[in-house]
Amino acid sequence: MILNDKVIAVTGGARGLGYAMAQRLGKQGARIALLDMNAETLDQAVSQLSSEGIDAQAFVVNVADENSVIQAFADIAQRLGPISGCVNNAGITQDALLVKAKEGKVEKRMSLESWQNVINVNLTGVFLCGREAATQMIEAGHEGVIVNISSISRAGNMGQSNYAAAKAGIHALTVTWSKELARYGIRTGTVAPGFISTEMTAAMRPEMLERIASGVPLKRLGEPDNIAQSVAFILENDYFTGRIIECDGGLRL
Repeated sequence: MILNDKVIAVTGGARGLGYAMAQRLGKQGARIALLDMNAETLDQAVSQLSSEGIDAQAFVVNVADENSVIQAFADIAQRLGPISGCVNNAGITQDALLVKAKEGKVEKRMSLESWQNVINVNLTGVFLCGREAATQMIEAGHEGVIVNISSISRAGNMGQSNYAAAKAGIHALTVTWSKELARYGIRTGTVAPGFISTEMTAAMRPEMLERIASGVPLKRLGEPDNIAQSVAFILENDYFTGRIIECDGGLRL
């Protein structure tokens, strides 16, 4: 896909990895539909992108709410035209051990609420946005690409039963959709980031960051634009579908 003048939706796009994706794709000529929950943060992001000459518009959405997603994608089509690409990046964490015990007595357990909140945003949100994206692409009669953002945690990570399950499920959606949607000219792909320098990691203690970086073969954290490059590759490569790019500095060799 040639990105110039294509409408690309990016969820969780107001900051962090999503913003980096919007920035890179916008600089390549895409028209960006930036989706996030907070209107003020969205407006700031759109203003910054616009100052760089990027065509971006803000759309407030709760990806875990079906009606909100349906309305947001309808608004995109009305204001920008049908999308050609959708990057499902929005996600949250609510980490906890499945159970935590002391001297044979379980003291804490991951709550059902924490489980459900993460599944609702990180997995159901991808399903809802992917469904709307595919519907628009098919009804517009043009080819398209859906890119889902997973994580190296999809292989399992201590304290992240909810997050790991959701991120593993995301790639299963990618593979399933590649088989179902190819007949309509729609491709899919997954990007699984490793440890990336974001606002979240910036808040960590320096010694913790050093310990994390030392475990990466490249001995450093990745940059948000490294993930954005992977997303752009999937969008642009017309023979890529149903596969995953693990951009993690070699952490999962």
